[in-house]
Amino acid sequence: MKLLIALCWVSLATTTPRIDQKPEKNQHPTFEERDGVVAVEAEHFHRQSLHNVRQWDIVTDAHAGNASANSYLECLPDTRITHADKLVTGENFSNVAGQMAILHYQVYFNTPGKYYVWVRAYSTGTEDNGIHMGIDGTWPESGQRMQWCEGKNEWSWASKQRTEEEHCGKPGLIFIEIEQEGLHEIQFSMREDGFEFDKFVLSTKYEKPNGTGPDERLRE
Repeated sequence: MKLLIALCWVSLATTTPRIDQKPEKNQHPTFEERDGVVAVEAEHFHRQSLHNVRQWDIVTDAHAGNASANSYLECLPDTRITHADKLVTGENFSNVAGQMAILHYQVYFNTPGKYYVWVRAYSTGTEDNGIHMGIDGTWPESGQRMQWCEGKNEWSWASKQRTEEEHCGKPGLIFIEIEQEGLHEIQFSMREDGFEFDKFVLSTKYEKPNGTGPDERLRE
């Protein structure tokens, strides 16, 4: 009996990620776009909101070894791991952007224009591969339902939108419009719990980032 309990404890210890922080505010400084590109580590958010049901937690083990800056965010708790698990809208799933677990980032843009959104994520199945993106308190259609189907069990960049015709996402449809130079708030909200979020890049060119992507640039 003691041996069985010990084995169960070891199993839990090796499969449950270590959460270093459960922060509401991270108070990271403002990031800056230069030459049409800005990159931000996911865990360097300014604050998060609507996190009473699901929350973005900073993880420094599990898949962190290959993550940029050796840490990432995961939307927890994760209760819908497989398609057989019950889908509960407003708890472990939200197809409407901006309703659950919102991350807020401060970004200064020098160059107005259209910016494609690239996110580096780690997906292990079909129920942890979606997120929404918004700007300045709005959630445009062009930022909703980011989707990953390829690159399972590894960190991978994607910029595709799930549609009725293409559930694995169409390229080139995820973007935001920066109409004026200045400080803007970039937001991400939960679509599926268990989503693992490493970094995002906004670029005026539709080019997939290499490796862990460009470095962050702080606004002085």
